[in-house]
Amino acid sequence: MRIGELDLDVLRTRLRRTGVLFQSGPFLIRFRTAVPHLIGPFRLLYSDFDCLPDSTFSDLRIRIERVRGLRRWLRPQAMILFDGRPMFAPFPVHLSPAFLEWGLNWCIASHVCQFLIVHAAVVEKGGRAVVLPGRPGSGKSTLCAAMVQRGWRLLSDELALIRPDDGAAVPMPRPISLKNESIHLVKEMAPGAVFGPGCPTARKGQVAHMRPPVASVEQAKVTARPRWVIFPQYVAGSATSLADLPKSRAFLRLAESSFNYSYLGTTGFETTKGLVDDCQFFGLVYGDLDDALGQITMVCS
Repeated sequence: MRIGELDLDVLRTRLRRTGVLFQSGPFLIRFRTAVPHLIGPFRLLYSDFDCLPDSTFSDLRIRIERVRGLRRWLRPQAMILFDGRPMFAPFPVHLSPAFLEWGLNWCIASHVCQFLIVHAAVVEKGGRAVVLPGRPGSGKSTLCAAMVQRGWRLLSDELALIRPDDGAAVPMPRPISLKNESIHLVKEMAPGAVFGPGCPTARKGQVAHMRPPVASVEQAKVTARPRWVIFPQYVAGSATSLADLPKSRAFLRLAESSFNYSYLGTTGFETTKGLVDDCQFFGLVYGDLDDALGQITMVCS
């Protein structure tokens, strides 16, 4: 049974007691919470994921709980725990949906060693993948969401998992994180897209997550071959420019964008070198989303 098919009261009870076990790509994730603000958004954004039997082993164990004491009543806060240990400082309880996604990303980036992990979105069409590395504010998630709405399959919004054995991109489809104006742009482009609640934050502004397409969730075990790597940079009001990037410079930027390049040592170097050998590299500056999509379509075909 899928998470979205569970009765809301049944889901609430399971989340509070043993948790809900689901799979995202190669990872089995057990999630527990009793925070009311989180039950509905979790059910909405993960509705197409299978709810696995409780007895199954889990790779990652995440819990979000309310902070006790006076904070429970005055400016209520919550905290996120990994294997029972707090990951971050307590946060306003209304940010719980966003912190679930940020916490999962942190757990994978900090503890997974079987892949080269690059801070990048990844989409696929015809078995070939486009990797979009970028820092926060670069526009990679906006491009990722827009490309998914134009027929590309979502592999990941934040973490590109590159398998050292063969250089394949391993899918990990989860909700796509969008901020501020990007939320409105994607909603206008795709009126049928499903969004969770908006979460106003002090540092990032308004944050909302878009539900991954059901086809991407159903094909979460189908890998893809990276073929293009595009480093995007959104600049308001700028003309769109897509330019070739030298492979020597691309290697350095990939290594800088990786969470575990240095930790993997020789494996990190060889896996990055394989990406450089197999892919074409571009730098993209854009101020208009439609123009950027048109340029990407021209080179990624």
